[in-house]
Amino acid sequence: MNSGIPIEITGLSKHFGSVTAVEDLSFTVQPGRVTGFLGPNGAGKTTTLRVLLGLVKASSGTATFGGTPYHALKRPLETVGAALDASFHPGRTARNHLRVTATAAGIAASRVPVVLEQVGLTEFADRRVGGYSLGMRQRLALAFTLLGDPSVFVLDEPINGLDPEGIKWIRLFLQRLAQDGRTVLVSSHLLSEVQQSVDDVVIISRGRLAKTGTLSSLELESAPRTIADSPDRPRLAAALAQAGLEYTEGRNGFIVAEPDPGLVGHAAFVGGVELKSLHRLKSGLEESFLALVNGEVDHVEIAEPGPPEASGAPEASAAPDEAADAAAPTDAAAPTDAAEPAPPDDRESPPADGAKE
Repeated sequence: MNSGIPIEITGLSKHFGSVTAVEDLSFTVQPGRVTGFLGPNGAGKTTTLRVLLGLVKASSGTATFGGTPYHALKRPLETVGAALDASFHPGRTARNHLRVTATAAGIAASRVPVVLEQVGLTEFADRRVGGYSLGMRQRLALAFTLLGDPSVFVLDEPINGLDPEGIKWIRLFLQRLAQDGRTVLVSSHLLSEVQQSVDDVVIISRGRLAKTGTLSSLELESAPRTIADSPDRPRLAAALAQAGLEYTEGRNGFIVAEPDPGLVGHAAFVGGVELKSLHRLKSGLEESFLALVNGEVDHVEIAEPGPPEASGAPEASAAPDEAADAAAPTDAAAPTDAAEPAPPDDRESPPADGAKE
C-alpha cells in the first residue's frame, strides 16, 4: 500500500493583469481517493493545476503536496506524476521518450518497460508516436506519470475524446491507483465523464469554489428543484427567505430547494415580487452540476452522510482552462525532452479567448 500525500490548495488566487483566472480557491484532495476537479471550460481548472505543478506563479495563496510546494520537492517525479497534455515528438518512439525522461530525472532505465506494461503499450513501444491513436497517446502520457512510482497523480482531462473502451480502461487504471493508497486528482468539464469514477468532487465556476464533497453527497442533493428569477432579485431573495425556502443564486436566477414551482411562485406573490421566469429544474447529477456552473454561486460544503465510503471508483478528464493557459509553459506531465516543469515565469499573460483552460 502506497502512503499517499494530500494535495492542499489554500486561498489560491491567480491574476493575469486585469483578468482573474482563480480567486481565493481552497480545497484538499485526500489520499486513497479519486477526486474530480470539475468546471466548465475557462473555469480555472488548468490554471490551478499549473500553479500546483510550479508552471505558473500564484498571485496569492498556496498549492502544496503535504505542505511542500512542487519546486521544493527533492525528487519531483518520484512524488508527483502529472499529465496536462498528451503531446509528443511524432518522430520518436514511446520507449525513446520514456528513456530520455528517466535519464534526465535520475530514474532507473528499468522502469521504462515496467510502465509500458502497466499502460498496455509494450507491443507498440518501438513505433513512432506520430502513428499513435488518441487513446494510445493518452496511455503514453500516463506512462510518464508512472515513471517515478509517485504517491500523487494530477491528470488534466485524461478521458477527453476517448472511445468507450478507452474510457473504461482509464477508469480501472485510476481505481487501481486509489486502491493502492495514492492521491488522484483528475479534471473534467463534464460530470458525466467522471461520475462513475470519482469518490469526491471539487466544482469551480469562474475561478471560484462552488461545491466540495463526496459524489454520494452530491447525488443526495440532486433532487428536483425550482429556478426562479425576477427583475428585482434582492426582493425575491427576501421573499424566499421569508417563506423559509433555501436557495443559491446562479446566472439564470435563484436555484430553490423546492420541487414545486407553485410554492415558489406563491412566496413571490406574497412578497409582491414580479417574476420573469419560473420553472422546475430536472433532477439528476448533471442538472445539479450545470445549475452550479452556469452562474456564480456561493460556496456550499456538501454535508457528509455518515462514514466515508471506501476508496475506489475513479475517472478523469480535462478541459481547457482560463485565459491564462495559452501563454503558460508546456506541460509538466509528459515532456518530450525534459523530466520536470520549467520554472515559473512572472511574465505570463492571459491567453486569447477559447484557449485551453
